[in-house]
Amino acid sequence: MLELIGVSAGYGRTRVLHDVSVTVPSSGAVAIMGHNGAGKTTLLRVAVGLLPVKEGTVLLDGEDVTKLRPSGRVKRGLGYVPQGQQCFPQMTTLENLQLITTVKSEVDGVLDTFPALTTLLGRRAGLLSGGQRQQLAIARTLLTQPRMLILDEPTEGIQPNVVAEIEGVIAALTQRGDLSVLLVEQHVGFALRATGSYYVLESGRVTSSGTGGAGAIDDVRAAMAV
Repeated sequence: MLELIGVSAGYGRTRVLHDVSVTVPSSGAVAIMGHNGAGKTTLLRVAVGLLPVKEGTVLLDGEDVTKLRPSGRVKRGLGYVPQGQQCFPQMTTLENLQLITTVKSEVDGVLDTFPALTTLLGRRAGLLSGGQRQQLAIARTLLTQPRMLILDEPTEGIQPNVVAEIEGVIAALTQRGDLSVLLVEQHVGFALRATGSYYVLESGRVTSSGTGGAGAIDDVRAAMAV
């Protein structure tokens, strides 16, 4: 569904990514892990189109979108949930969702995915907890009906019970068979449980990759300790 092939990118003269290749299969979930400053968010910005590549190619569902603007990628089925539980704080939970669609059946559909939001529809988003805002951010993106969902640190600063809910949502979404997920995450256990394969970035380079299963956590932690 998404391929980054030999991608190098950065800011000004500073190169952050060096010849990075990542593949997210259709109806699959992939985790990108690494320490702060490894280049994870930069990689997502390239995938979304917010940062141009210096070298390499970005394919979305087989189409070369390397030079396509973010809006064009969204129209082709890419959804992006950036870091930071972003919402419109002065608007209610329901109003945040209705910015995307006012079709009741579609709103009800994402509320089925995040039932905790159902009792918070009249509350200002700025008064929600961090975990509730994160659920709202993901729900709002799902209303765009993406085929490729990109999540940047969805568990950052949220309570453990909501982390478990988000993990379950990612698993359920990929099991539907019509959505792929690219997840940037520092919590190794969560990332490997929520996805089928992983890449480890270090100083803007892929230093390790593999699939989940027995021993994967130790392999990732060893790669990140280098």
